[in-house]
Amino acid sequence: MELEQRGVDVIRALSLDAVHQAKSGHQGTAMALAPLAHVLFTRVMNYDATQPEWPDRDRFVLSAGHASILLYSLLHLTGFGLELDDLRAFRQWGSRTPGHPEYRHSPGIEVTTGPLGQGIANAVGIALAEANLRARYSSELTDHYTFAIAGDGCLSEGVSHEAASLAGHLGLGRLVAVYDDNHVTIDGITELSLSDNAAERFRAYGWHVMEVGEIANDLNELEHSLREGMAETERPTLIVLRSHIGYPSPKFTDSPKAHANPFDDAEIAVVKGLMGLPTDRQFYVPDDVLALYRSAGTRGGIKVAEWNDRVSVLRSRETNIVDDFEACVDGRGLDGWEAKLPTWPVGTESATREACKDALDAILDVVPGLVGGGADLTGNTGTAMPDAGVIDTAKFGGRQVHFGVREHGMGAVMNGMSVSGLLPLGGTFFVFSDYMRGAVRLAALSQYKTAFVWSHDSVGVGEDGPTHQPVEQLPSLRAMPGLRVIRPADANETAAAWRAHINGSGPTAFILSRQRLPVLEGTAEHAVEGVAAGAYVLSGPSDDAPDLVLIGTGSEVWLCVDAAEILRADGLSVRVVSMPCWDNFEVLSLDEQADVLPPGIPTLAVEAAAAFGWERYADDTVAMHTFGASAPGDVALREFGFTVDNVVGRARALLGKDA
Repeated sequence: MELEQRGVDVIRALSLDAVHQAKSGHQGTAMALAPLAHVLFTRVMNYDATQPEWPDRDRFVLSAGHASILLYSLLHLTGFGLELDDLRAFRQWGSRTPGHPEYRHSPGIEVTTGPLGQGIANAVGIALAEANLRARYSSELTDHYTFAIAGDGCLSEGVSHEAASLAGHLGLGRLVAVYDDNHVTIDGITELSLSDNAAERFRAYGWHVMEVGEIANDLNELEHSLREGMAETERPTLIVLRSHIGYPSPKFTDSPKAHANPFDDAEIAVVKGLMGLPTDRQFYVPDDVLALYRSAGTRGGIKVAEWNDRVSVLRSRETNIVDDFEACVDGRGLDGWEAKLPTWPVGTESATREACKDALDAILDVVPGLVGGGADLTGNTGTAMPDAGVIDTAKFGGRQVHFGVREHGMGAVMNGMSVSGLLPLGGTFFVFSDYMRGAVRLAALSQYKTAFVWSHDSVGVGEDGPTHQPVEQLPSLRAMPGLRVIRPADANETAAAWRAHINGSGPTAFILSRQRLPVLEGTAEHAVEGVAAGAYVLSGPSDDAPDLVLIGTGSEVWLCVDAAEILRADGLSVRVVSMPCWDNFEVLSLDEQADVLPPGIPTLAVEAAAAFGWERYADDTVAMHTFGASAPGDVALREFGFTVDNVVGRARALLGKDA
């Protein structure tokens, strides 16, 4: 116990030193929670620091990501590869220890946390993935726990409530979250803005709630509480822990100032002296303390070896199960899965949301990681999988998730699923992507392989009116680095979009139509390469320079195709380009781009969204410049100018041949 206490104090001192040297960061929470982190990493969690990607490891999520130095200190001490020099470089350019934990920036970081509430919602997704894989492939392959630390800010943000409600409804055991109830926010004590009862709220969600009180510095009681939470396998557990920010500082314990970086050299020396550590040394880690943590970090190697033995036995007995499981963990389809993707003949019609459903139905058996659904819009968004089985309370073996009206929570939960052996997908109306932006941004930043399926993609939504008709969403999401935004022109491009997502990396936004669209000539043959390239010549001359280029995306491509026929009757050479994915097109070389969009040729873009950004590719646009209006979808599109006649007229005007 004496050695363990010195280990806790070393963590506190490292937190003080790193933040002080960076002149930026959050020391107080890390100091208060050092005993809890110590117990988790040395007594409770199963992991092997030398094999951080072991699929059956326990997961740890620091939802209170501002206390990142706490996690970095443990990752150094237990041997994940962070060195003391990395702690010295805390929050500096090019360091492996950024201000908030970032997924795979360093081994041992399970998810990117920082925006409060995201982490605990991610933890729900991680635990849901564990439950699903265990139910489908047995506890021989998947049998671990998810732990999370959340603060007042996490539980104040709405995303945490959405995710907690879902977790309680599902009875998601093996999820143990610790609420750091320190009564402190940046503005002052929590009572400035909070008077609700978090414990009662989580009980109402269906969680097992433990109010353990003043045990933040009692290692044995912390372990006992965590293990009691682990024993509750039919409900998620919330442990309400009364901690004291800044402890054991005489000056800053329980002070709102301790949230940030108030400690000067003198106060740091006082705190180190109280803990019995050298006051004149920074980043001090005695050998016996390091040996304690390194031993804890490798102790799980035995369990890894046992797991590998079980996999070998299972592979000899049931090869298909192991193959499917490994495809899940790798985030890929089984060999040759692409052959199952459907194609549609020219002349048929299908809304791209309907084509999305057809594609999912076709590949479900050969892409075992696909799990998901919709935010109470499963059937509306093409994310219904009727033969997949439903994930329900205490029934985790299905692959259809009913997320409920919880868009932000759905996005964050999916991100957690994506780092835990699943390929999650979630659908809602495109306009409600605004409710999901926090989670979408983190998916793009972290390159989670998450599929955001957004249907009802334009004023073609119709009677629901401008509150439900997306206008600015498409250009705003294209501005997000790392997000692959695909707006397919027809069913064949929709199937190609799923191919690009599953064989690619990072998140994909599927922007799908409510209305039925004609299957266009050429997409069956060229959509796979065209979506991968981002844009391709759909009709007209592909070698010779045309008189005019019409670019369309999604539900407006067919308008360009029909308008081109009329313009060709006037003797014009017109090229039609389908441009489903700006992101893919932008990474092509200038020569490759010029093969599709030749420089100096008049170009008209047609897209039922705000025109922002099209100036890089087109001389003029048929686009939205206002919000939409309530009317039948075809009427709204016509009134806003999305007709063949208007495209023809605008093209003639661009060419100086205004009829």
